[in-house]
Amino acid sequence: MSGPILIWGAGAIGGTLGAAFIRAGHEVIFVDNAADHVAAINANGLRIEGPIFQDTVKAKAFTPEGLQGKFERIFLCVKAHHTEAAAKALLPHVAEDGYVVSAQNGLNEMVISKVIGEHRVIGCFVNFGADYLEPGVVHYSGHGAVVVGELDGKRTARIEKIYALMQAFEPKAILTDNIWGYLWGKLIYGTLLFGTALTNDSIADVLANEHYRPILTKLALEVGAVANANDVVPEAFDGFDPAAFAPTASAADTARSFDEMVTHNRRSAKSHSGIWRDLAIRKRKTEVDAQVGPVVAIGRSLGVPTPLAAKVVELIHQIEAGTRSLELANLDLLARTEAGT
Repeated sequence: MSGPILIWGAGAIGGTLGAAFIRAGHEVIFVDNAADHVAAINANGLRIEGPIFQDTVKAKAFTPEGLQGKFERIFLCVKAHHTEAAAKALLPHVAEDGYVVSAQNGLNEMVISKVIGEHRVIGCFVNFGADYLEPGVVHYSGHGAVVVGELDGKRTARIEKIYALMQAFEPKAILTDNIWGYLWGKLIYGTLLFGTALTNDSIADVLANEHYRPILTKLALEVGAVANANDVVPEAFDGFDPAAFAPTASAADTARSFDEMVTHNRRSAKSHSGIWRDLAIRKRKTEVDAQVGPVVAIGRSLGVPTPLAAKVVELIHQIEAGTRSLELANLDLLARTEAGT
């Protein structure tokens, strides 16, 4: 591997990864659509705050229009609903032997592959806690699973090198031959996070609430059923065990996974999800259409009903539009949907 690492999307995920790569001795170039963020990085560096490490790293930053050159290693770290546009914008900058690592939430590898070719895409799963705070500042709030793998599961020279690079960020990083299992596992967990984001309560508080565990369990079961119908075996991570949300799981197994997720989230300085932050703080659209939406669509194509997932999409849209407030009562409404009342 030669040349600088290009980080396309210098927000929570991209900023945290890029800063760690710089601290490990690599040259990094940031690209971001937010001109004020780009200007702040160029003027003062990118500042990382939080309990894991605090540092200000120096790097060049560009808006997409200002970037020149081709790069072998590109990390795509934009919100899921911006993936296709970003992939088209970065396509001219992918070197002939280059590739794109999709450090995002969702099944974005499928979208990127259609733009740049599947052979140039590397799967990536991240679950660490981070938030964009303001131009030039990112908060890295908690460790979480980091997994990479070739889309076809093969062990290649490039994936071994990417794995070593990711270990510079997270020593417990995993190299897998089942990256789709991790991505679908995150979809199940991510749908639970969308459920918690219907409220103003923290992730841990919602998952710990015995009253809402039954409806959250049924929501997770829907997504797991779609994964199963798609011949995917979801993987476990950070206390989330997809097997605990299978139709054959015992109540004890499900409760244990909930408890472990609560423990993991209470250890993080990030109490609420990025979804909640988009709704409550930044007042902007979430990734619901690009994350939960495909689950509903795939389920429909496979004959697997997903009424609760579809209802979550509807409720999130209403909150985005300002016609619904963030409150626990939204989970009660979800439960009534499941009951058909």
